[in-house]
Amino acid sequence: MKKYVIGADVGGTTVKLGFFTTDGELTEKWEIPTDTSRGGDILSDIAGSCQEKMKEMGLDKEEFAGIGIGVPGTVVGDGFVDSCVNLGWGQKHVKDEIEAALGLPAAVGNDANMAALGEVWKGSASGYQDAVMVTLGTGVGGGIIIGGKVITGAHGYGGEIGHITLNSHETVHCNCGKAGCVEQYCSATGIVNETKKALGKADSRTSLKSCDPLTARDIFDAAKAGDPFAITQVDLFGKRLARALSFISGVIDPEVFVIGGGVSKAGQIIIDHVEKHFKDFTYGKQQTTGFVLASLGNDAGIYGCAKLILG
Repeated sequence: MKKYVIGADVGGTTVKLGFFTTDGELTEKWEIPTDTSRGGDILSDIAGSCQEKMKEMGLDKEEFAGIGIGVPGTVVGDGFVDSCVNLGWGQKHVKDEIEAALGLPAAVGNDANMAALGEVWKGSASGYQDAVMVTLGTGVGGGIIIGGKVITGAHGYGGEIGHITLNSHETVHCNCGKAGCVEQYCSATGIVNETKKALGKADSRTSLKSCDPLTARDIFDAAKAGDPFAITQVDLFGKRLARALSFISGVIDPEVFVIGGGVSKAGQIIIDHVEKHFKDFTYGKQQTTGFVLASLGNDAGIYGCAKLILG
């Protein structure tokens, strides 16, 4: 019987790696730089690093069931990546290449989906089978888990929550090329941009006027301190995100939404403002849907990758 699996979460700057027992215990984790200087030969680096770690720990390759890999791009078919711009990849057969380099079975998924799978397996959504994770950072991403399995869709775009259109009258374009996306209002950048617009029109006194540069953390901290203007901005953010999640609920009807990403460090204030508006946009048993903060932090991806190979 195999004892271990490997999780590899590939980011634009670093690759997070972990050895797990097959029941989900993280026994070793480490990072290596994401080196794209040689034309994106990252998979060989991952294989080499894993082999070195096995040797260091006195483990045999035959003890491993395989490796799961999360990548920041669209994954279709059996481990085929359509593109990963941040890694310098065009179309790439990631599964085949890592299997050849490491000599172990491999499974490949989108990084946001892997974080969602990790939270359902061993994080704050543990015990749920149907969950949607929303990652709020520089952008807005997500992952959909139904029946304990990742839903990627026909083209690999399942979980692209950040590019649901919220405002059909928006004139400023999102990075995706559309306008009015969730990401433009509910990402860290979006929260700041929207607050700056409101500050330019605000007559009320607010501590945020003295913040230079203004950050999403400043806005949430001011709201927690009772700043009325900041509270209004956080509530607007909550209303917008709740509206987007109500669309998802009407189609997926998850048991729980998991809120992660850097913005989620603001804590319970996010849950409070999203949940109250979510009830306004939904009906019936939808209104009992749970909301939790992600708990695995930067390790969520490697947990999800390990689970992917375990099935």
